[in-house]
Amino acid sequence: MKAILTATGSTIFSVVLLTIYWIHVTYFKVDVVFYAAILDGFLAVIITGLIIWLYPIFNPLTNFEKSLLIVIWLMTGYGLAISVPTVIDRSLSFYILEKIQQRGGGVRQDAFERIFTQEYLKEHRLVDVRLTEQMESGTITIKSGCVVLTPKGKMIAEFSRSFRQNWLPKQRLLLGQYSDDLTDPFRNSSTNNDYACGH
Repeated sequence: MKAILTATGSTIFSVVLLTIYWIHVTYFKVDVVFYAAILDGFLAVIITGLIIWLYPIFNPLTNFEKSLLIVIWLMTGYGLAISVPTVIDRSLSFYILEKIQQRGGGVRQDAFERIFTQEYLKEHRLVDVRLTEQMESGTITIKSGCVVLTPKGKMIAEFSRSFRQNWLPKQRLLLGQYSDDLTDPFRNSSTNNDYACGH
């Protein structure tokens, strides 16, 4: 009986989550896809939690079991928010597959640099999307056309750089060769640039 009630509650959660998400992305303004999906998951947990606590049919479940279900649904909502809409929205890997499909199922390998620089950036409004996400996250501000790190942004950038250099694979497969290039992508960056600005 409890297994059936657990499965029923989880099914209700799934339906509620999908419904809320669809309504949200169809009829409401969304600032950042990831944050919107997280909010949808949280709302679905609240609604489903109220259902399992208020409807007598779920009384055979103990309060502890109901609490565990809520924790599971919270983790599920978070996992889905990251692994479905956010990944599809942000993923270069999905873009590559979609672009190959758009071009009839095959694209010359030597064309990808041009595709990324001339098509990907424009088609996905990548700069606008990423700057919006960072502003909404509180990691940057834009002042007089100059994008500036906030204290939070500086802290995250320092953590990210440290993690990249010390905890990413030193032997990563890149087109048939193992390399540590991505542990320090700035290694061969030009020191001359004309895009730095005062802050």
